[in-house]
This record gives sequence, C-alpha cells and structure tokens, in this order.
Amino acid sequence: MTIEMDLKEIKSLLFEVNQKLNSLLEEKDTNILMAIDEKSLADFLEKEPDIYSIKDIKSKVPHN
Repeated sequence: MTIEMDLKEIKSLLFEVNQKLNSLLEEKDTNILMAIDEKSLADFLEKEPDIYSIKDIKSKVPHN
C-alpha cells in the first residue's frame, strides 16, 4: 500500500467512527454513552494508584 492509500483508509475509518458517535449523541442513549466512557477509562484507571488501601476501608456490620 502507498501512503496515499493508507491515509484514505484512515480517513474513511475516522469518518465512520465520527458518524457512529454522532448518531449515539443524537439518540442520547445514556447507557451506550456510559459503556463507552467505562471502556475508554478502564486502561487509564488501571494504571492509577489506589487512593485507599483495604486497611483504610471501615465498614460496620449490623448487629442482630
């Protein structure tokens, strides 16, 4: 493949992605948008250090 062909293919794929995102935004389907956000943030959040350790977590168990 030539550089020109590669660029045309990339441009075509970007156009398709843009169209799909626009249709999602127009539908305002919050579940789909939330799923996209979740997936896109997963890698980022995995690389972030935990703010709290297990020792920091305190829970109260109800006594019966």
